[in-house]
Amino acid sequence: MNFASDNAAGVAPEIMAAMAAANPGSADAYGADDFSGALDGRFSDLFETDVAVFPVATGTAANALALAALVPPFGVIFAHENAHVEEDECGAPEFYTGGAKLRTMPGAEGRLTPEELEAALGRIERGVQHHAQPAALSLSQATELGTVYGPDDIKALAEIARAHDVKLHMDGARFANALVQLGAAPADVTWRAGVDVLAFGATKNGAMAAEAVVFFDRGLARDFLYRRKRGGHLFSKMRYVSAQLLAYVADDLWLRNAGHANAMAAKLAVGLSEVPGARLVLPVQANEVFVQLLDEVAAALRAAGFSFNDWPQVGESGYRLVTSFDTAAADVDRLIATATSAATELARRTA
Repeated sequence: MNFASDNAAGVAPEIMAAMAAANPGSADAYGADDFSGALDGRFSDLFETDVAVFPVATGTAANALALAALVPPFGVIFAHENAHVEEDECGAPEFYTGGAKLRTMPGAEGRLTPEELEAALGRIERGVQHHAQPAALSLSQATELGTVYGPDDIKALAEIARAHDVKLHMDGARFANALVQLGAAPADVTWRAGVDVLAFGATKNGAMAAEAVVFFDRGLARDFLYRRKRGGHLFSKMRYVSAQLLAYVADDLWLRNAGHANAMAAKLAVGLSEVPGARLVLPVQANEVFVQLLDEVAAALRAAGFSFNDWPQVGESGYRLVTSFDTAAADVDRLIATATSAATELARRTA
C-alpha cells in the first residue's frame, strides 16, 4: 500500500484508453499529428486566453526548459528553499539555462512571501557587470510542503517581480490538486495573476508520462521548439504524449482525479490527527500529509506493508504520506487503524 509518492500510481483508465485509440494507423511525426495540433486550441479554451503548448515527458524537463526560455546564462532564478527546482532536479535548471544561478529564500509552510522576495531582489545591483542579474521567479503550485498559493498571493508576488523586470514561472506538477483546493478557474491562478509560463503537470495525477510547457505570452516561446529538440524532448511519436494531455483535460478528468486524491489526503489527515502521539505538522491543502509519528508506530506501519517517506525537514520523526487519484479509501482506513492499534499497544506496554 503505497503512500510514498503519487508517481507510484498507475495510469487512469481514460488516459490508457486514449493512448490505445491514438495507436491505429500512422501519424505524422515530431508533433505534426492531429493530436498535437489540437493542444493549443484545447488549452486556450481551458485557460481562457491564447496559449502555446509544448508537450514533454517529465516535470524536470518542463521546468528546466521553461526557465531556459526566460533566463539568460547570467540570470538569477528566485525560488523557495524547498522548491523542486532547487532540491530535486540535479542541476537541470542551471544546465539548460547555460549556468544561471538559483537563489533560494525561506518561507513558512513552503510559500514565499512578498517581503522575502522584495528583500532578495533588493540585494542585487541592477546593471553591475560583476553580478548575475534577476531574471525569473519560480513558484511551486502546490508547494513541496503541500500548501497552495491563492490568486491574491500570486498577484502580490507577480507585482514585485514585474517591478524588477522579472518573469514568473510556475512549477505546476500538482497544479490540479491546488486548483481543486482553491475552487478557482485555471486562468485565475496563472496568467490573470501574472504567471508567464506554466509547467503543467499530468503524470502525478493519472498520466503515463505527460507534462506540458504552457506559455501565456507567445513571444517568450519563439525559440522553444529548438530548446525542446536540443533538450531531447521532441518525441518522434508525439501523438502518444499529446493524446494523454487531451484525455487528461477532457470532461474534467484531471480535476476529478485531483479531487479524489485531495479527499483521501484529508481523510488520512483527520484519522492520523487522532492517533495517540501523532501530530500534523502542516495544513493539508492538496494530496500530501506531513505528520510526526512515534517511531514505533511508523515501524508498525511499514511492517504492515505501508510505504511512505521519512521527511526530516518537518522535524524529528517527521514523515510524508502522499495520496493519488487511485488511492483506495479502504487502504486509508487500514493505515489509520494500524497506526491507532500500534500507538494504543505502545501506551499499554509503557504504562
